[in-house]
Amino acid sequence: MKTRTIERTRLVPHTVDGHTEMVLDREKIEVPAPPRDWDHIVRTGVTVGAILLVTVSLVWTTTSIGGLLAMSVVAVVAYGAGVAFDASWIMCMGVEWLLRYDPARAAAAQKAGRFALAVSMGAVFAHGYLNGQLVVGVVGALVSALAKGGWTIAMRVHARPLDPRTQQWVAKRRADVDGQLAMIPVRRELQRGQAVIEAEQRSLAALADSGSVDPDESGQSADDPAADPEPPAAGPMTIKDAVRTALDSGIREPDRVLAYVRQVADANAKSDTVARYIRLAG
Repeated sequence: MKTRTIERTRLVPHTVDGHTEMVLDREKIEVPAPPRDWDHIVRTGVTVGAILLVTVSLVWTTTSIGGLLAMSVVAVVAYGAGVAFDASWIMCMGVEWLLRYDPARAAAAQKAGRFALAVSMGAVFAHGYLNGQLVVGVVGALVSALAKGGWTIAMRVHARPLDPRTQQWVAKRRADVDGQLAMIPVRRELQRGQAVIEAEQRSLAALADSGSVDPDESGQSADDPAADPEPPAAGPMTIKDAVRTALDSGIREPDRVLAYVRQVADANAKSDTVARYIRLAG
């Protein structure tokens, strides 16, 4: 039986001069070696082979289609556009892999990938045909087909098919989670909209409050009886006299009376005192 050496670490008591402490003890032991996992090795080999095929196909297709497009455009642009042909079906296969547990959505990626592969193969064949190398065009077009086939096989090796009931369970769970994820941006949008509405309401309230305060009458005519809604300051006076003057001038709001009293009589007049004089005058 094959064995392998491993290092094991454990805490053991160690005493020096009567003081015991737990210290690490390392020892090497022989344990049975597990059998070689050939399934994992083959699966890894298939995956690596598929990646190599896709890489070769991408380089070959880019070179062929880039040479075809370079007949009419700058080489840099032509070869850059050539990447898009194989990259399209490679991306579709990536999406197909991500949606492997959602066959309904993966079907669209499969169809798009086949269409992109056909276009890529046709472009490679056209390059060989226009250069008088028909066989090279056919064989070159098959490179992309072989790469896609190899990647499809690799995906099937890694796939874990689900039975119909489990597939429905996964679909419902995914729909529930996707709904919660979709509500995140929706809630943010609603919160932003509500914040805008509240800001607008505060602006309107501020405008309404500023409109209730007496405007500056500096530009109004002296003959206009409404030009000066508050009585003019007539020199120093008591709080009681200021309250009486304000009431005689038609000012009834306590806040406005208080403001007038503080203006002409006492800047530190209390609202309770002014309210008491208003009641007495009433």
